[in-house]
Amino acid sequence: MQFKRQVKTEDSINLTPLIDVVFLLLIFFMVSTTFTKETHLKIDLPEAVGELQTVKADQVEVVINAQGGLAINGRSLVNSRTNTLRAAIEEVSQGDSSMPMIITGDAATPYQAIISVMDLAGQMGFANLSLTTQQPQEGGDTGGAQ
Repeated sequence: MQFKRQVKTEDSINLTPLIDVVFLLLIFFMVSTTFTKETHLKIDLPEAVGELQTVKADQVEVVINAQGGLAINGRSLVNSRTNTLRAAIEEVSQGDSSMPMIITGDAATPYQAIISVMDLAGQMGFANLSLTTQQPQEGGDTGGAQ
């Protein structure tokens, strides 16, 4: 008896069908996917609509324009320094920090100007603060200042 040695074939995996399936999936995703380009996110900032109201004598209204200029109860300040603002608030409130304080601005008012006025009001003891908006003034006028 003679036994022949059989040639042993090595097992192999044929990757060709797998490549075909991956290629078909890639084509499907490319055809069915839509791409959009968003350039920016639009945010609507607040703007007031309505008539300019008169300031009551028993409150302090600080109006801040887009350039950072200040007006207190309709009277414009020479500059927007903290000590000038403090003196004007003390004059209007006559040292009464229980009076309501209204801080008015528009969408173009710098945030830092509003924060500075709020910080000063807190340092002076004003606890009744309100924030309001107004329409932007044409020509750089400081709110209700005449």
